[in-house]
Amino acid sequence: MNRILASLAAVALLAGPALGSLGSADALAQARSLQPNPNGPGAEQARAREQMQAGRNMPIRDIERRIIPQMERDDEYIGFEYDPAALAYRLKFIREGRVIWVDVDARTARILRVSR
Repeated sequence: MNRILASLAAVALLAGPALGSLGSADALAQARSLQPNPNGPGAEQARAREQMQAGRNMPIRDIERRIIPQMERDDEYIGFEYDPAALAYRLKFIREGRVIWVDVDARTARILRVSR
């Protein structure tokens, strides 16, 4: 019985590094696959998050709390996009079937432009 246990322990010690390296390679491949494509879907959100965490941009929820009350009562807020090149959010509203875009500075929440 002791010989069997000793043999199993020896096999585990010898196989451990090989299995560990396979596990590490798998984990590394999985981690890479979870990272967003810098130009793909979600890239804008990732850039916005990076800028906000670095203290360069305001959180979008703070910007929404400032901008949405300034819009007309019948305007329906439908969402936003982030433009990393301009460091601006584009908030989208619908009024009487027409889309209204409100471009907002991501650093100051100042309205830059309203397009109707």
